[in-house]
Amino acid sequence: MIEATWIAFAFILGLTARALGLPPLIGYLGAGFALAGFGSHFGVGPTDSVVLEHLAHLGVLLLLFTIGLKLKLSNLVRREVIGGSLLHFAISSLVTLPAILVFLDTSFRESLLLAIALSFSSTVLAAKVLEGKRELRAFHGRVAIGVLIIQDLIALVVMSIASGKVPSAWALLVFGLPLLRPLLFRLLDHSGHEELMVLLGLMLALVAGGIGFEYVGLSSELGALAFGAMLAKHKRATELSNSLWAIKEVFLVGFFLQIGIGGLPDMDAMLFAGAVALLLPLKGALFFFLFLLFRLRARSAFLSASSLTNYSEFGLIVASVILPQWLTPLAITVAFSFVLSAQLNRISHPLYDRFARRLIPLERNTRHPDEQPVSLGDAQILIMGMGRTGRAAYDHLQHQGWRLISLDSDPVTVEKSSQNGRHVLFADAEDQMFWESLEMKNIEAVILAMNDPEAKIISTGKLRGKGFAGLIVSHAMYEDIAQQIEEAGADRTYLTMSEAGAGLAEHVARELRSSR
Repeated sequence: MIEATWIAFAFILGLTARALGLPPLIGYLGAGFALAGFGSHFGVGPTDSVVLEHLAHLGVLLLLFTIGLKLKLSNLVRREVIGGSLLHFAISSLVTLPAILVFLDTSFRESLLLAIALSFSSTVLAAKVLEGKRELRAFHGRVAIGVLIIQDLIALVVMSIASGKVPSAWALLVFGLPLLRPLLFRLLDHSGHEELMVLLGLMLALVAGGIGFEYVGLSSELGALAFGAMLAKHKRATELSNSLWAIKEVFLVGFFLQIGIGGLPDMDAMLFAGAVALLLPLKGALFFFLFLLFRLRARSAFLSASSLTNYSEFGLIVASVILPQWLTPLAITVAFSFVLSAQLNRISHPLYDRFARRLIPLERNTRHPDEQPVSLGDAQILIMGMGRTGRAAYDHLQHQGWRLISLDSDPVTVEKSSQNGRHVLFADAEDQMFWESLEMKNIEAVILAMNDPEAKIISTGKLRGKGFAGLIVSHAMYEDIAQQIEEAGADRTYLTMSEAGAGLAEHVARELRSSR
């Protein structure tokens, strides 16, 4: 009965939020507070949230595990990630501390811990928003996730020091985890493509990473992330992530419900949350200028900062361990920030386009790590997206002697493809300024091989908008997407599965004809 009530409230308010043009997660937050206020009428009490808290924890572990599956160490060891996260943590904490001491009747230690808790951004919300927009692998998405991981590590250190707990001597075994990578690769190879693969993911995220790390005195969140990262280079890492998607989403609903279900706040908690929510623009602005300081372009800095303009669920974890009296006010603060951040990220791209002329002059006059090409040189064919489809198209056309160039928004993919002898440059197809400055006078045809349907539609419109009259060819998984791409101006759109089936049939027919 209790579980049915949770599901009903989450679905109804999630559907209501979607109908109002809001992300469903805002509805889930509202469902948590609704259950806190009216749950007694449906047989749901505060003590029932213990089970929900457990489910929410599993959801967070699965989310971090899937983030780890998409994580590359090279994306963390970057000056904009390490420098941006550490400087933001220090500046934010030092600026917020005096304000808390002045306006709140708290001790120095309590004020410092509150300032630290408010300096973090939400890993769950940012990852979910970026994943929903298919921007986890984009440059700005990788920077944001990298910063969040550094912040999470800082939070773990703070909790350990403040709570007086220290890892056991067995925690040193964590440094030997990379030695397990060949074994994990073999387990994934032999787990098939169905339920065994799902169970392997659950075992690594919840048992080996979660319980295993807790057993040696480390964070279960860190364990889930670490085991995911060890599988990141496996060819089936994306398949494993996709197989866990539905389970992770259901458990994460529990996370958002749990934020509000613990109890309704009093007026002091609401005033605290409202006042702290007003500081969010300053938090985002600090991230923006720090990213500019580390040579990011204005667009990447703006989009990364938008993803980080919120308060963290880790603040709640910190509060539950060392500041239990602040748990409810911080829960309301996190909820407010989620609502505001979700709306900001929903319009972040058009918002940047609107203010781009004012923000671009703020960039440093140097080469940026996310520099985009201005000219495509003498290339005849442009391939956008260097996944499996893009690589296959590139290699086939290169063998025929065409002059090629390819673009991709994943810096790691660009580097790897370049090492394999392909001419690939970094570029983000959804960047308005990229299209305005791009010179492509020798290009005769464009192949759209990106995974994101929206990116294909945008790219087609931008190409036609800048006067490109050559051939535009794309692939799509579904007929309605193919129709939208063609309506945007593409000449041909091939259905991936249909073309694969037709190609397979052609091979069979050719073999039969040759054997007669």
